[in-house]
Amino acid sequence: MTIIAGFSSSRQGTAPLNLAVQISRWTGDKVVAAAIVERPWPAKDDPIEREYLGYVTEQASHALDRVVGQLPGGLDIPRIVHQSDSIPTGLIELVTAHDARLVVVGSSSSGLLGRVTLGSVTERLVHTAAVPVAIAPRGYPPVPESIRRITVAYGGEADVNGLVAATAELARQWPVQLRIVSFTVRPMTMFGGAIERSTEDLVVQQWARRTRDDIVKQLNAVRARIPVPDVDVVVGSGHDWREAVEAVSWEAGDMLALGSGAAGPAAHVFLGSAASKILRHAPVPVLIVPRNTVTA
Repeated sequence: MTIIAGFSSSRQGTAPLNLAVQISRWTGDKVVAAAIVERPWPAKDDPIEREYLGYVTEQASHALDRVVGQLPGGLDIPRIVHQSDSIPTGLIELVTAHDARLVVVGSSSSGLLGRVTLGSVTERLVHTAAVPVAIAPRGYPPVPESIRRITVAYGGEADVNGLVAATAELARQWPVQLRIVSFTVRPMTMFGGAIERSTEDLVVQQWARRTRDDIVKQLNAVRARIPVPDVDVVVGSGHDWREAVEAVSWEAGDMLALGSGAAGPAAHVFLGSAASKILRHAPVPVLIVPRNTVTA
């Protein structure tokens, strides 16, 4: 199978390629480095326009060669410069043309180093793609470790859309370890009063037990269809989303999987509000999984 690594010819960053190579090192998938050149719409049979597109395409090709050449180990990675109406559309066209099962992109240049931030291109891509979209944190370097564990963010609307089943199947195919984590934000001061710490802890503990029971039920249902290895189930809690995400241990080789919300169209990615908040604080690459992508 193929992984499409989307490349920005303007920023010339290697983060998407670094993540794509890290994933392929474990899965054995072929990586294709792709730069998308946006063509004017509607297209005109204009010699000046054709000359301009030819120039931009040539520059993108040179930039792509330079970025691939920076990768350690002298990897032989095919390169494609593809013209399309937009960058997200072009990446989706390449996914279809190469029968790719994953597209990898980078974070916005306006985000924090080491964190995942959606820009205009990635925002549209993760809301329209019919295959999983992996997003590299800004400045993501070459990592010698393979992707060895997928951490599934369980909770909210994504539960009904088969996230546990889809990632369990993905973990079996790659294969990697599977961990399920549910994040909760503890209640804060409300209307000038405060919730006692002991009461707050009790509420969180009861919620955690119910959540673990729900996860076990889903895992048992999944195991009736596909083999699922041992799964760690953990809870991350804090007074805000950053604290909740940081309450969970993260290691090199981890990837966080988020599911599409119920508002999204079937078999497409649509990031829900809770998932968007978790994504902004993730210290590891993030995988956005479309709805209903489970292989029975």
